[in-house]
Amino acid sequence: MATERTSAGDPARTLKLLWRDSSSAPQRGPRRGLSIDKVVETATAIADADGLDAVTMRRVAKELGVVPMTLYTYVPGKAELLDLMLDFAYAHMPRTGTTGQPWRHRITALAEENKALFERHPWAATVSTIRPPLGPGQMAKYEHELSALDGLGLSDIEMDDCLTHLLTFVRTCARATADARTAQHDSAMNDQQWWDANAPLLARVLDENAYPTAVRVGAAAGAAHGSAHDPDHAYAFGLQRVLDAFAALIDRTSD
Repeated sequence: MATERTSAGDPARTLKLLWRDSSSAPQRGPRRGLSIDKVVETATAIADADGLDAVTMRRVAKELGVVPMTLYTYVPGKAELLDLMLDFAYAHMPRTGTTGQPWRHRITALAEENKALFERHPWAATVSTIRPPLGPGQMAKYEHELSALDGLGLSDIEMDDCLTHLLTFVRTCARATADARTAQHDSAMNDQQWWDANAPLLARVLDENAYPTAVRVGAAAGAAHGSAHDPDHAYAFGLQRVLDAFAALIDRTSD
């Protein structure tokens, strides 16, 4: 399945819609009874409940009680709608006030904000943003997040690199969490139940002497986490390693 990506539509029309440029509204035709915001809110609610694949122009129109063609007087198509949805999600993210706080506290807050974003909108973690939606939500998010890295002696490029690395880490953890939930839902078993069911089968075919380190470490991790992978532990452990890496860079610039 192809990955959904932002900025896949008509850039001129998308930017006008993102910034609510009045010139993007049709000058002729019947009076419009909806708003772009209502269309975006409805599409977002569908994605939150049923995933991004469920968001079609027909489904959105049905939820709004209009015929599908009506939506095209607001949004050219799903590509542009996706940009609007993601920018809407960005615009409504909580912004933690961390002015004057230690830098580790500030950056941890950024990670938590993005983790909360993906928990509220799991579909957002599946969208490629290599070409981000350049709307007001995106720009406010970027400005807010850079402020946590400003004044640490980093160059502008290093600030952007650190932020990109942090957000990529959080996105990856969010996708792993979603995968774990999907696996549990599809199998009707949590990880511990799945391992309990499969361990006897594995024991019959696995020669522990052939893989002594893997068996020892795997058993220790499984006992500690109750599964082969604990998304919450992976996030907490990984975030500290990200911060440690940033510390090495920041300490270097202050020498």
